[in-house]
Amino acid sequence: MDGLLLDTEKFYTEVQEIILARYNKTFDWSLKAKMMGKKAIEAARVFVEETGISDSLSAEDFLVEREEMLRTMFPTSELMPGASRLIRHLHAKGVPICLATGSHRRHFELKTQRHGELFSLMHHVVLGDDPEVKQGKPSPDIFLAAAKRFEVCRYGSRSKAR
Repeated sequence: MDGLLLDTEKFYTEVQEIILARYNKTFDWSLKAKMMGKKAIEAARVFVEETGISDSLSAEDFLVEREEMLRTMFPTSELMPGASRLIRHLHAKGVPICLATGSHRRHFELKTQRHGELFSLMHHVVLGDDPEVKQGKPSPDIFLAAAKRFEVCRYGSRSKAR
């Protein structure tokens, strides 16, 4: 979802740059790549450890501070170019589509609140805090859960698994 359907990656980058600026450090792509897709606490640990600020800021405190800023940014999320056209085209052609995102429910709802109609076209959505998702990306847990729910739809159930 992030960076593919919604232009939200910039928010994570902006917040992390703000936090690191207090420690005279910079946020770069190599660190971002290590954090992307992971569960929040895992990404937070990578952030504070890799930047060398873990003595000053715990992973948990980082998440609290980050959350406050993201809560105001996420509702302004814009669709990526072509995202609406692609989803509508696949839906119109009867291609079953789902969303598998590492975002937790509260972030998903904030990010998609302006785009609910488009996201309602998904057969199902699997979120990062889904009980079946034990490990974040790059572990395949979220993709396996998403694929398994397509199997359910083949046998008649079209309920929105969330």
